[in-house]
Amino acid sequence: MNLVSRTLSGGIMALIGVVLVAVSPFVGFVSLIYGIPLFIIGLFILFNTKEDKIEQIKFRGGKK
Repeated sequence: MNLVSRTLSGGIMALIGVVLVAVSPFVGFVSLIYGIPLFIIGLFILFNTKEDKIEQIKFRGGKK
């Protein structure tokens, strides 16, 4: 994921998670089951920068 798509998807997921957690006392505590994991996954997507790095292939020896 590039910076724009990571920011959009992570930010939207985290925002929906916060809204679900904030609304849960009024609607029902079932929304906490969806809100907390959605918030955590959204933050993970938002701050994951190691995914953009491409590792070099290390060759070891030849054909045997």
